[in-house]
Amino acid sequence: MNNWQAVIDQIELVTGNEFTLLKVSAMHGGDINQVYQLQGAEHSYFVKLNRADLITMFEVEALGLQELAKTKTLRIPEPIAYGVTNGNAFLVLEYVALKSANQETSQQLGTKLAELHQIKQDYFGWHHDNFIGSNPQKNTRNSDWVNFWQEQRLTEQLQLAADNGYTGEIQQQGEKLCQLIPDFFSDYQPQASLLHGDLWSGNAASDTTGQAIIYDPACYYGDREADIAMTELFGGFGANFYTAYNQVWPLDAGYKTRKALYNLYHILNHLNLFGSGYLGQAEGMMQRLIREVT
Repeated sequence: MNNWQAVIDQIELVTGNEFTLLKVSAMHGGDINQVYQLQGAEHSYFVKLNRADLITMFEVEALGLQELAKTKTLRIPEPIAYGVTNGNAFLVLEYVALKSANQETSQQLGTKLAELHQIKQDYFGWHHDNFIGSNPQKNTRNSDWVNFWQEQRLTEQLQLAADNGYTGEIQQQGEKLCQLIPDFFSDYQPQASLLHGDLWSGNAASDTTGQAIIYDPACYYGDREADIAMTELFGGFGANFYTAYNQVWPLDAGYKTRKALYNLYHILNHLNLFGSGYLGQAEGMMQRLIREVT
């Protein structure tokens, strides 16, 4: 985007301070948005851009960051403003210089995430639908976790897959698995914990002081195992993280089986976002899960 004035105006309106833009730097980050650092004389901001029709995606991301920040557990980047200009939706966050997590940060992340998960609600879902990547994520309140995961997670992604042309085996296996989901919870009753919702290794880091920080949430209240499962997808978080988490709140023994059920949601979402490279993985996960309970 060549003209940043509307973004600068919004920053100044919200903060009440003048912002003189000195430099714009394109940054690496994610597969969904364009991201930039706006550097000023005294402050810098992190800005995400996407299509104007995705402004709601940024609005609910800001709400999610605020919900996580209220827990006073992990460091969360502060959302500053969002809006639409020059055909682009934008989200402005405080700029936080990041570095890769070391063993100490990983341990801190595990401890603090367990504390975050102890923030409870009396329903599964959230007060607002949001997005997982740029795909819609429903969060209609439900007192039944099994039904929530069947209908608002797997069934939604399977329907989106069908709309994208993925029919046949994946739909047959998906329908069969959805009917079997209660069997994974025969001796386990999840609590409704506040979840980050999209917690892979690319959405967590350390700030320059060594404090663990998480960002890019897709918040809702659900089984904490869903967050932990995703930390094992796309690289994992290291042994220190899992040891620290379990010292605060040990995972149920059945997690080892259920984590594939939770990660299937994200693999289906990647299929719907990025294409057929994820089709075989999704079908294989379904087949293994079905064998677990039949």
